[in-house]
Amino acid sequence: MTDSAARSQSALSASTGPSRTSQVVALTRAQFVRPSSPDGDPAAQACWCTGMAPLRSSPLRDHLEARTIFMDRQVVEAIRRGTTQVVVLGAGYDDRAVRFRVPGVRFFELDHPTTQADKRRRLTESDGDASAITLAPIDFRHGGAADVLGGCGHQRDLPTLFICEGLLVYLQQDTIVSLLSGLRARAARGSALASSLAVHPEGVDSDVVVEMANTGRVDGTSEPWLTILAASAHLDLVARTGWSVEQCVDDVELVASAVPDRSLLIAARPG
Repeated sequence: MTDSAARSQSALSASTGPSRTSQVVALTRAQFVRPSSPDGDPAAQACWCTGMAPLRSSPLRDHLEARTIFMDRQVVEAIRRGTTQVVVLGAGYDDRAVRFRVPGVRFFELDHPTTQADKRRRLTESDGDASAITLAPIDFRHGGAADVLGGCGHQRDLPTLFICEGLLVYLQQDTIVSLLSGLRARAARGSALASSLAVHPEGVDSDVVVEMANTGRVDGTSEPWLTILAASAHLDLVARTGWSVEQCVDDVELVASAVPDRSLLIAARPG
């Protein structure tokens, strides 16, 4: 979300402006101490937040921190392995393209046109090097991410790291299946998927969990969460799309103050 904080699927926003959820993610993430590549710009995230409405509080800060740690590691490791394409879905104001800038590595960022337009403006005004970023607009509710990637220069014969951070919770289950299956179809040998999964304890009604979760959220109406499942069900959902999960981490394993059994972080390979 983007960037995804529950990371933004800004396509679901009812407003005409950029996703506020994406902005909250960026404002919160700008406070974290994070690694960067030798040629990277660790100050870009804070720079892009200029003029955004001040952050009052972020109840999911601990989970966002865990996600950030995990996804940053996935990007660093993928680049170390020689991966030259990174696709960030629901990118929002994600800064990894410039934070982990490495010659020869291209980042493809997909998100709602309105949020993309605002990010493009901020990139231009920051006067930084954004030459390795391709911004591609999409409404994940209706658009095919695989087709969008095919039309914006992504090479399906080269290994790719696909990142779905804080995105899937904003999509219906059938849309998730279509999205992940499409990414699998564009995943060459050596590709990987890194994703966050919104989960709940076994034996609880998922529909009730979703309803209660949105009732307690400021953006529960404009950017509602749609898919929260028991961990086993969510992992099965991913497996059905052709991805084989190799790593599964609860947020609490990375940030001790995070609520357990609420969010999983996975790394998967094409099955």
